[in-house]
Amino acid sequence: MIQKFDNIIAIEGTLFDSNIYILGDTVVDTGTGMNPDNLMRKISGAGVEPGSIKHIVNTHCHFDHTGGNRLFDADIAIHSLDAEALREGDDAKTVAYMFSASMEPMEVAVELGDGDFIGDFEVIHTPGHTPGCICLYDGRSLISGDTVFADGGFGRVDIGGDINELAESIKKLMKLDIEHLFPGHGPWVDNGSMHVELAAAFLGIG
Repeated sequence: MIQKFDNIIAIEGTLFDSNIYILGDTVVDTGTGMNPDNLMRKISGAGVEPGSIKHIVNTHCHFDHTGGNRLFDADIAIHSLDAEALREGDDAKTVAYMFSASMEPMEVAVELGDGDFIGDFEVIHTPGHTPGCICLYDGRSLISGDTVFADGGFGRVDIGGDINELAESIKKLMKLDIEHLFPGHGPWVDNGSMHVELAAAFLGIG
């Protein structure tokens, strides 16, 4: 599925690929890169020339969100705590091994931090799934990576994550007024704050 919103083009992931989101000349996450023709066809189908993508923002370092970075001639931005995993091509921290793949080292152009901006979107550091997980928020829409999914789901914490950090991140997101939720996997949904509250309930926090 491909859907266009005011300032976001949302492209549903295929197989193990994450969803990807296009903000102007920036792509948020790139999938595994294991289905390059399909990915480029989807981007073109959304009315975007793949060669026009100049910037990549990764919500975290896992291979299903970053493996496709190599398909673009674009600079890469990721939170400082996940940057080294990309620079070193760390198969363990990027969990590339779980996809029977190997992560090639990548140059990181920008190390992001809490409060930075990607266009109109503020970077919100939401560790838990990985130390450097981020969400992007523009006052209405939240691109949430694997921090929170629709219907109260959230990213697993048994592959380098921390359940206590995730709980604190969900608490942080509960303070936001989220109209649209754009997660790393699964459907994007309206009434995003409700889905964050469901995640909090599953974690036993309020």
